[in-house]
Order: sequence, then C-alpha cells, then structure tokens
Amino acid sequence: MEMKHEFKHIGYIRSPYETVESIPIQAYMSDTEGSVEVLEEYGDGLKDIEGFSHIILVYIFHESMKYSLHVRPYLDIEERGLFATRHPERPNPIGISIVKLVKRKGNILRIKGMDVIDGTPLLDIKPYVPRFDERIDARYGWLEDKLER
Repeated sequence: MEMKHEFKHIGYIRSPYETVESIPIQAYMSDTEGSVEVLEEYGDGLKDIEGFSHIILVYIFHESMKYSLHVRPYLDIEERGLFATRHPERPNPIGISIVKLVKRKGNILRIKGMDVIDGTPLLDIKPYVPRFDERIDARYGWLEDKLER
C-alpha cells in the first residue's frame, strides 16, 4: 500500500549562497550567517526556542531534480550507494543541517553554520539536544579512514 503525504513549507532559509557550487559541503565547516524566515502562521511555534544553542533544520533540496543510486561523494574517489552518503540528489530531496541559533526576533531566526542555497524551502525545525542526538558509539562506515577525529 502506497502512502501519500503532502508537505507544506513553514518558511524559507536565507543565505548568501546563490549557487549550488558556492555552498560548503557540510554545515559544521561553515561560519556563514544567515536567517530562517518562518511564515507568520507558524511563528507561535517558535516559543521557547531561544533556550537552545543549536537547531536542526529540515528542508527541501529544491534545486535537485534527479538522483542516482550510486554516487561519488565528497571525500572519496569511489562510487558509493546513495544511502551511504549525504549526497543532495535523492529520490526524496530532503536535507538536514544542524546550525547554531544566534538569536530570534519575532518569526526570524539568525543562524550560523549555513550550507544551503538562498530561498531553500523549510519543512521543519527541531531543537538539537546532545543527550538525545549524539551517539558516542557511532561508526563512520567508509568514512572511517577519511575523517580526522
């Protein structure tokens, strides 16, 4: 049985990056500031967000129009299975980024650590909670020998 879901944007991510080629590979590698504009109708949902230092943004890779199940990812010369990478061209073009929350003013969030193109449609915001989100026993798969710890 196929289930269908309809997602609606709750806002837009504003960034200085105007092309896909100009975006850093991962948000943790960026100090770039930008903002999240939450639509007025969802603004009340931001209540209490100021207490968190970081937030998780869930968004649509709206410039991604195709996908392949095998890709050559950043940090590697070998082709890998799509789902073993963070490659943006996916069957469901959904992205996530953990960013630093600098401040909130009404329905606008100032953030730091951007890795998305300007105008990216926002689907959701979740607070980053290290106790819930960090896994100290995590393995890095094919990236083990490619990352400096």
